[in-house]
Amino acid sequence: MAHTTAGRSAGGAAPLPRGFRGAEQGWPELHRIPRPPYRVPLLGDVIGSRPSSPLQDSLRHGRRLGPIFRRRAFDREFVFVWGADLVAELSDESRFAKHVGLGVANLRPLAGDGLFTAYNHEPNWQLAHDVLAPGFSREAMAGYHPMMLDVADRLTGHWDRAADGGRTVDVPGDMTKLTLETIARTGFGHDFGSFERDRPHPFVTAMVGTLGYAQRLNTVPAPLAGLLLRRAGRRNTAGIAYLDRTVDGLVRARREASGQGDLLDRMLATAHPETGERLSAENVRRQVITFLVAGHETTSGALSFALHHLARDPEVARRARAEIDQVWGTTERPGYDQVAKLRYVRRVLDETLRLWPTAPAYAREATEDTVLGGEHPMRRGAWTLVLTSLLHRDPRAWGADAERFDPDRFEAAAVRARAPHTFKPFGTGVRACIGRQFALHEATLVLGLLLRRYDLTADPDYRLRVTERLTLMPDGLRLGLTRRRDAG
Repeated sequence: MAHTTAGRSAGGAAPLPRGFRGAEQGWPELHRIPRPPYRVPLLGDVIGSRPSSPLQDSLRHGRRLGPIFRRRAFDREFVFVWGADLVAELSDESRFAKHVGLGVANLRPLAGDGLFTAYNHEPNWQLAHDVLAPGFSREAMAGYHPMMLDVADRLTGHWDRAADGGRTVDVPGDMTKLTLETIARTGFGHDFGSFERDRPHPFVTAMVGTLGYAQRLNTVPAPLAGLLLRRAGRRNTAGIAYLDRTVDGLVRARREASGQGDLLDRMLATAHPETGERLSAENVRRQVITFLVAGHETTSGALSFALHHLARDPEVARRARAEIDQVWGTTERPGYDQVAKLRYVRRVLDETLRLWPTAPAYAREATEDTVLGGEHPMRRGAWTLVLTSLLHRDPRAWGADAERFDPDRFEAAAVRARAPHTFKPFGTGVRACIGRQFALHEATLVLGLLLRRYDLTADPDYRLRVTERLTLMPDGLRLGLTRRRDAG
């Protein structure tokens, strides 16, 4: 596994050692951590596992084995954590930091030292974070809002035609179009023309391919990956080349035109407020790719899961529509401040992210020798994968009905009564998602617009299936639409 250290530890200590390849080196008492009962020599804990759904396999193991467990894949052992008390410890930034490993490290040929895939010791992470953070201020968000509305108009135009023709809509496909166009327009002044295409834009096809390949690399022995995934590797290389060319063209066009004050302008023209340093041309490419991929893939999944639950729960949809009608009234284009007033719609979104965090796991590594939970020693550099999907369903934090969809879990009083660090859809600490407020505003706005305009009809024969490509997405979800008589 690649270099995954956390740079310098607290107090200016020497750089941390290289991250451990497997848990055997980092967890001195690994044998005390539960594991699946049947282990196949050379292959590991593969009985009952499916290469296409490693996350869902881990969730099944976690429910049986408890809040901390381990699994072996070929020659490597991994430790997983989901218990709320243990995750709270792992959130302590004085003892733990982000770990870049597994599928995230596999994305580095694409995203390099971009904000999501940078190792903690790489200077471009802090530089880019400081330069770009003002791009997600309240003032900046208010400037993005009209463009979000324009893209949403293209979606509703597409859905209006489907409703008028009595056709169902491909929810994940259309949410992917929506969120790609939104981040492309607001961040980089670019239009992919997604709603004018019958098939996904080649950018989306290449992106899905690279995400899938990054996950597949963890399903084969590392020494054999080049042989077993030779054809997939060639497709991945071609996909990365296409993504690079697309972004290079986008950046080149901006350098030749006047600025628009968006994220790309900040990347190209803004110096660090203290050091005066600027992002290199190569890092600008990495950051653009990071935002285009991460900025739409997770939000499209969250919207798709939310619409699935709204179509299945008429009472939740009724309450959400009542709030939208009360807060927005007859306003055709709600203002920026009106979105934050949709408190129940936001609770619907939060409850969706609880059950289906579309970035379903994140890794943490020890920045010093420590003991997790009072009984599991960890050496400096040892790491574990936090299963957000199980953390969010821990009955000790969320109650005996934790599997049930209930937006009222996010009423203010309920949130205050819950222990901290039990809700982590955007990661944790200084390396948490920089664009979380952008994503929440976009998703709340879109849910409000769609619920005000349509009644959603679920297919009674559909059973939720989940596709994994490092993120989560409903598979094959289609909904029927009926225009509301009082909609515009």
